[in-house]
Amino acid sequence: MSQNAATEAPHLLVVDDHPEIRHSLTRYLRDNGFRVSAADGGAQMRLVLQDASIDLVILDVMMPGEDGLSLCRDLTASNGPPVILLTALSDDTDQIVGLELGADDYVTKPFNPRELLARIRAVLRRTQGAQPQRQVPGQDRLHFSGWCLDLARRELTDPEGVDVALSNNEFLLLAAFLARAGRVLSRDQLLDLTQGREAGAYDRAIDNQVLRLRRKIEPDPANPSLIKTVWGGGYVFTANVSRDPA
Repeated sequence: MSQNAATEAPHLLVVDDHPEIRHSLTRYLRDNGFRVSAADGGAQMRLVLQDASIDLVILDVMMPGEDGLSLCRDLTASNGPPVILLTALSDDTDQIVGLELGADDYVTKPFNPRELLARIRAVLRRTQGAQPQRQVPGQDRLHFSGWCLDLARRELTDPEGVDVALSNNEFLLLAAFLARAGRVLSRDQLLDLTQGREAGAYDRAIDNQVLRLRRKIEPDPANPSLIKTVWGGGYVFTANVSRDPA
């Protein structure tokens, strides 16, 4: 690989307290064309994120001290890079909670490195290749019920002008709703628009993401007025959406 190609390759961060897994995974991903940094826990992870532009974090759930779920929550709250969790084979709770906290995908241990590689590439296609301008036609800022979503900056502000942090999936989900306000969107359609079927995501992941988004934008998340459930159909965004004039 040429120096220019290596510089342009996506930069991954492997966070795992187990040295053997960390080193073998780092070597495997480098052999498959990625730039890779490694960290043994949250402290090292934060140092790497301060010094490098990371495109995706591969995060082990079971670590002493700060576990992967708490680190995933911090990354989501700070608009950090997308996250793939490494979870225990039998622990469905970790997988569900991880998705609720904003993880983009998960792989169960023990895992086939080729499966992880496929999921990494799928997440990178979604997060790097999906330009919001293509998903939402029109100008760069969309307005609804006093809220403003800046597509170019990926920033959401509430009616008081306060910034509200969105994970990558929450941003893509909101952008998809705003582009199709008033249309009923099935779970399959929302998966295709926000995650892609190649990611191996399941329908309930959309329900979890809608729940998280409602908590951020609905006046009363328990009785949503912006994102309404259509029983047997999916979801519909009901608010009027406007764009900045050209």
